Amino acid sequence: MAEKKIPYVNREIAWLSFNERVLQEAADASTPLLERIKFLAIFSNNRDEFYRVRVATVKRMLPLGKRAIPLIGAHPNDLLDIILKRVLEQQMRFEEIYQVLLKELKREKIFILNEKTINAEQQKLVRDYFHEKVISNLFPILLDEAKPFPSLRDKSSYLFIRLQTKVTKKYTYALVEVPTKSMSRFFVLPKEGDKSYIILLDDVIRFCVDEIFSVLGLNAMDAYNIKLTRDAELDIDNDIVSHSIVEKIAKGIKQRKKGLPVRLVFDGALPEDMKKFLLKKINLTKKDAPIPGGRYHNFKDFIDFPDLGRKDLLNPGLKTIEHKLFANYHTSLLQGIRNQDVLLVYPYHTYDHIISILREASMSPTVEEIKITVYRLADSSKVANALINALKNGKRVTLVVELQARFDEENNLYWANKLHEEGATIIYGVPNLKVHSKLFLITARESGKLVQYAHIGTGNFNEKTAKIYTDCSLLTCDKKTCVEVSKVFDFFTDNFKTGHYNQLAVSPFNMRRTFTQLINKEMNNAKAGKPAYITLKMNNLVDAKMITHLYKASQAGVKITLIVRGICSLVCGVKGVSDNITGISIVDKFLEHMRVFVFANGGDEKYFISSADWMTRNLDHRCEVAVQVRDKNVQNTLKNILQIQLSGNTKARILDQNLTNTYKKPAPNTPKIRAQDEVYNYLLKETGVPSATPVKTTTKKPKQVLHTI
Repeated sequence: MAEKKIPYVNREIAWLSFNERVLQEAADASTPLLERIKFLAIFSNNRDEFYRVRVATVKRMLPLGKRAIPLIGAHPNDLLDIILKRVLEQQMRFEEIYQVLLKELKREKIFILNEKTINAEQQKLVRDYFHEKVISNLFPILLDEAKPFPSLRDKSSYLFIRLQTKVTKKYTYALVEVPTKSMSRFFVLPKEGDKSYIILLDDVIRFCVDEIFSVLGLNAMDAYNIKLTRDAELDIDNDIVSHSIVEKIAKGIKQRKKGLPVRLVFDGALPEDMKKFLLKKINLTKKDAPIPGGRYHNFKDFIDFPDLGRKDLLNPGLKTIEHKLFANYHTSLLQGIRNQDVLLVYPYHTYDHIISILREASMSPTVEEIKITVYRLADSSKVANALINALKNGKRVTLVVELQARFDEENNLYWANKLHEEGATIIYGVPNLKVHSKLFLITARESGKLVQYAHIGTGNFNEKTAKIYTDCSLLTCDKKTCVEVSKVFDFFTDNFKTGHYNQLAVSPFNMRRTFTQLINKEMNNAKAGKPAYITLKMNNLVDAKMITHLYKASQAGVKITLIVRGICSLVCGVKGVSDNITGISIVDKFLEHMRVFVFANGGDEKYFISSADWMTRNLDHRCEVAVQVRDKNVQNTLKNILQIQLSGNTKARILDQNLTNTYKKPAPNTPKIRAQDEVYNYLLKETGVPSATPVKTTTKKPKQVLHTI
């Protein structure tokens, strides 16, 4: 097939390149110190998920051998070797950055101590803390050569301890889980003058480990941190007659906790005999990529590293903006949408607008029904509570709940059950089709006429992630759009009603075809000498067919500009293939999550926002929705946001052939532009509030750590 010959970056390698950009933020001295620590935590959490999902998938392909090449782009053995090499390189870089950050913390008079560096007074405090808070959370497991190895929890770290009997001096081993699910990873010790001290929970346990085992006549000799990562994919059989989908998901969640091991991470100082014992008991070999690391694992916990009152070492908090149309809460928000289309852009605009709209709908005597798709709700969801309130007020509520939203299945099950108890109609997705669209539809009867209000968005109905993800929501009362959103909900109810769409692009029905036709139109316009360009902003660009179309468009003279935050398998700037394609990736304090697509369309630009990236799963195996934005004011807002992002020159990396992740730098004698700050300033200016204060971007490189926003 021709697609095999096109320049194409393997998905897994492109993903590792993205995570390297996260690691770069941890190394960037212009990022506030405590934020740099958080980027290490994000990098670590990303890598864990990469192993649980992507590496696990590659390992599942091993029995296929060469037959797996069309599926994953390489022989599984070769790909695993490349992944391991990159991971080890990044792990070394991670450790280097962590050591630098420890020195930076010391300069700020913040000290991370361990069990060997605490003084006598601190030792007493640690021991008291251990007895009062920690020991009741510890459940040690003694290991025996003859007994099966215990099933280690995924996402948990353990202390692997060498013990010696007091009488015979014989060695044995034990495991103690570091109980971070029930208590903080960090114990903040009292300040001494202007100096702050922290000791990790791991080291609190190490300091008192003898007390755990002395009652058994054992001395603890050494304790090393280890962590096992398991395959996170849900194995759901297709026998829909014998089990309901809900039962399957619940069963799958339990199975995940016992998934096959895909990675063992251990302290690099772990003695060889202890490592051999582990590998043998867990049934791993060196080919299964045991990875040496530092003294501590589960670095994701560092996302909650104590700020110690040092706000100067964090990004200043963002004061969210009220949309100018909704600034007056004494008026109806629904009436505001009735008057004109509204674009909300998070986290710059407040997500309270969405909560307020749903709350108003739940109480309004004119509203009859609310339909909504649910992919990832917050654990204490205001969205769900607004829907419960609607049910109590006699409204009909329909939830389309996606139970296969990876790692959120339990949360979605909880809210589905809760709303079902209150009387909501629950639709558990679509068989063999993950529902990833971000829709709600409010139906009202006003002055005897049926009126509908639609939401089409790029992000989940989750007020917590809306504070850190950049997303957007289009709120509209446009009849044609609302009718088509209603058709999507009809499809969820009756999977045979696929519908026909003009205002929306809906996968798996017409989205691929819609965007392919638009690309082809740009090619024809380029050949005819008309304006021809495409701007694509998304999280991931992986689908080989769409990439092939973009290459053909480039060769036809279409100028293509990419803003791809995560995986980009398209190779920019290849002579004769992608000369007219340039791309950047922005990694900064907020996670770029918006999907916006712009086509020149011969001078009459077409704008879309979408829930879908250009990945095969999004275009062919999920229900996704993109909407054409027709309101000129909303188009102008999207255009300005994209222009600002493309002008950014401090947090943007150039997407090149060699995956070098080179920062885009300011031209000589030009100011530094931090795109996320400037988007905030632009939206702030749009509100027309004269007293509002814009944020400032640094114009010169800081000497050490400068907390700028």
